Amino acid sequence: MLTPKTEPTLSPSLLRMEELVRLFLAIAFLAAVYFFVNGTVIGEISDPSGRVFLLLAAIVGGYMALNIGANDVANNIGPAVGSGALSLTGAIVLAFIFEGAGAMIAGGDVVSTIKNGIIDPSQIPDSETFVWAMLAALMAAAVWLNIATAIGAPVSTTHSIVGGVLGAGIAAGGWGIADWSKVQQIVASWIISPAMGGLIAASFLYGIKRTIIDKDDMLAAARNRVPLLLGVMAWAFTTYIILKGIKKIIAVDMPIALALGFAAAVVTFFIARPLIVKASGALENKSESIDGLFAIPLLVGACFLSFAHGANDVANAIGPLAAINDALRSSAISSSAAIPFWVMGVGAAGIAVGLAIYGPKLVRTVGTEITELDMTRAFCVSLAAAITVIVATHFGLPVSSTHIAVGAIFGVGFLRELLTYRYNQKLELVREYMSEKKSQTEESAAAYVRAFDEASISEKQRILDELKAADKGHGRRKKLKRAYREKLVQRSLLIKIVVAWLVTVPLSAIFSAALFYMVRGFMVGLS
Repeated sequence: MLTPKTEPTLSPSLLRMEELVRLFLAIAFLAAVYFFVNGTVIGEISDPSGRVFLLLAAIVGGYMALNIGANDVANNIGPAVGSGALSLTGAIVLAFIFEGAGAMIAGGDVVSTIKNGIIDPSQIPDSETFVWAMLAALMAAAVWLNIATAIGAPVSTTHSIVGGVLGAGIAAGGWGIADWSKVQQIVASWIISPAMGGLIAASFLYGIKRTIIDKDDMLAAARNRVPLLLGVMAWAFTTYIILKGIKKIIAVDMPIALALGFAAAVVTFFIARPLIVKASGALENKSESIDGLFAIPLLVGACFLSFAHGANDVANAIGPLAAINDALRSSAISSSAAIPFWVMGVGAAGIAVGLAIYGPKLVRTVGTEITELDMTRAFCVSLAAAITVIVATHFGLPVSSTHIAVGAIFGVGFLRELLTYRYNQKLELVREYMSEKKSQTEESAAAYVRAFDEASISEKQRILDELKAADKGHGRRKKLKRAYREKLVQRSLLIKIVVAWLVTVPLSAIFSAALFYMVRGFMVGLS
């Protein structure tokens, strides 16, 4: 059975104290947002009600950013933490730096007011109604993310805000306001994202097993294969960062991005090869030694993923806030809005603070609780995340980075189950055959099975070939259906996460619509 890594347990009183400290820090951040906006920004709005709404929007935007940091960032650093390549504290510090850098450096100057074009803003009657709708959407998405984090379910922040905008938009402008083809694409992504991530990650892991781990001389195989793998990683992450990380600074099309990525791959290969040869010289010929060769690539990959996430997903926190700010200043509804420095700052700081105070829970879920990750498996997960986004971008497929990363982890977990099951079948074959031989005592048969388990790959294959030949066509191997199947993937987490993914858009939409009606009723009552 799967046994997640255990954390040191604290007494109930200490746990309560820890939660109170976290809550205090979160409230302190939102209070800082309030005082900052009230002291430096609010005076630029002449309408008193507009000032109130901008203050509310800033606080809710900060709350949304906190929850993105608490939930979504875990996908970038969780595998590195779970594999032991990074400590939890080190990963949080790393993500804190690179998430903020991605948001502030490459977050862009303009953001779409309606994420993914899910509704047509021109069908909303006036800017005041638009402000109410965006505020309701932001609040609904933030609350759902908060709930998902509390139950330990990594969900898509993009889908959360899309659901919020969809629900508030329909409440404000009717069913015709929604682009239902976009909704269908999002529903399709529930299958596309995790399936692609899982298949790519499992394929790389299987390739590493067959070409390196299953060789008698693993170190020699690693000297040839690992530099190639690092080159592929350099190609994938360079292309990924060009397409997703700096696209708002320099617009580069796919062929050029792929060419630049290939150039980075060639350079990485020639730099990595002598380093891998040197590092492997002092290692033992075992899988744990191979695993350690992926430590630094994992760290670099976590940096790239965090930077690109900050550059892209901060818009989920500040997009509606920027839209509200623009509508209050111009009294008009536009499809895009400028991002003031203070708005970007609220988003970047909120993600960083949310990661620091609430992120560890989801980092542990992603990194250790779904399935056990070593550095090789974590490397495959990170690589799959980058490649899946590149492929999806090329074909225009809607994918979620959260769904990709989690799907990749489940992919390597189920591959582990399959490979373990097949190996246990081989052990059962040896055990059954040797126990039936009259010349074998029970002790000698057990010793033979142990020897098989500890033999080299080529020796195992020789023994199996002999047993197969001795079977004389009776199909003993086909009859072995009772080999012990270990559960290396946490089924309860699988069910919980899938359910959370399925309900994200509808729940956010329903809650957002309800909030919109509440706000509109309150404002109409005041007038």
